[in-house]
Amino acid sequence: MQCVIAGEATSLSEKHKALEQQFDRILDEHGGAISRLAYGYEAVASIREELVQEIGLAIWQALPHFRGECSERTFVFRIAHNRGLTHVWRRRPVHQPLEDLEEQDQPVDPRPHPDEQVAQSDQRSRLMEAIQSLPSGYREMIVLMLEGLSYAEIAEVVGIRENNVAVRLNRARKALKDAMGVRP
Repeated sequence: MQCVIAGEATSLSEKHKALEQQFDRILDEHGGAISRLAYGYEAVASIREELVQEIGLAIWQALPHFRGECSERTFVFRIAHNRGLTHVWRRRPVHQPLEDLEEQDQPVDPRPHPDEQVAQSDQRSRLMEAIQSLPSGYREMIVLMLEGLSYAEIAEVVGIRENNVAVRLNRARKALKDAMGVRP
């Protein structure tokens, strides 16, 4: 037989409501970044959406345990990073073909000239293909950098030292330039 005190039930309900509000706010603030980060781990749009859902579920499950020892942003990216790695490990081989490149959610260029739009779209596609061709360690570094994380934040998300972030980012940038055929 269960005995619940009325004050405890209300308190639990209030805590749950506060968690829901915090979760909704996190998704509002970081949802786009989570989607972009997921792209670093999965090129196929339909599977990438599943990965985004997994990341959201993992955030929801971890949220009650968030103690504020790091920023909320780092907390979210760390979860997304870990889910992305798990996804890659489950889906070997690491490099998947870019079959659904046309299905990507691409930002719309507000400039009216169609030639510029085509050129920018082609450039974005080339960049995303080049990022996808990188080894997963370099790919994650580039994606986190493109999301604007500092070296300290990247170090915390990936679980390495800040100095190692700088080294890995330099190597990743070089590999990205090579993949895109950019000459120094």
